Amino acid sequence: MAEISAKLVKDLRDKTGAGMMDCKKALSETNGDAEKAIEWLRQKGIASAEKKSGRTAAEGAIGSYIHTGARVGVLVEVNCETDFVARGEVFQELLRNVAMQIAACPSVEYVTTDEIPAPVAEREKSIEMGRDDLAGKPEQMKEKIVEGRIAKRLKELALMDQPYIKDSSINVGELVKQVAGKVGENIQVRRFVRFNLGEGIEVEKLDFAAEVAAMQAA
Repeated sequence: MAEISAKLVKDLRDKTGAGMMDCKKALSETNGDAEKAIEWLRQKGIASAEKKSGRTAAEGAIGSYIHTGARVGVLVEVNCETDFVARGEVFQELLRNVAMQIAACPSVEYVTTDEIPAPVAEREKSIEMGRDDLAGKPEQMKEKIVEGRIAKRLKELALMDQPYIKDSSINVGELVKQVAGKVGENIQVRRFVRFNLGEGIEVEKLDFAAEVAAMQAA
């Protein structure tokens, strides 16, 4: 496989307007061939989706998903630019798939890593810095190791970074971009909430042995 240099990635980004990670993946998929990478981005709809990402998406729909057994439920809001697209089959399918994805990812709490509050990131960093396997390592090395671990951990909390459950070769963010490219509008996952049956309810634990003993004593 050809080496994918930072310059090659930047040049492709300048030509297409696609994100750096999308450009890098396109070049990797096409063995460093810039022209084929442009075609790859266009086929996936990523290049056109990036160009539309700054446009206001105030329409859309709220979707839901109830998992088998009715123990997990999800509500999610996905926005687009027009009601026409929101009512379309392609958008509605995306809505269902995103809701299903959220139900399948219990560790996900935010749409993107940018939404994760600084205190949460700091807490994760504090936990990682205290790991036993880092004891005795130089401070600079420790910081670098922790930086990588934190980036990985924050991605685990973000919906857009999750491997898509129906096609693990792409993540949810790439799925959304592909659909945006198909419908020709900016599409954004705005917010979601997951309901787990019984979550937050304190269940009293009965000591049956003590109860039987008390009955016998009576």
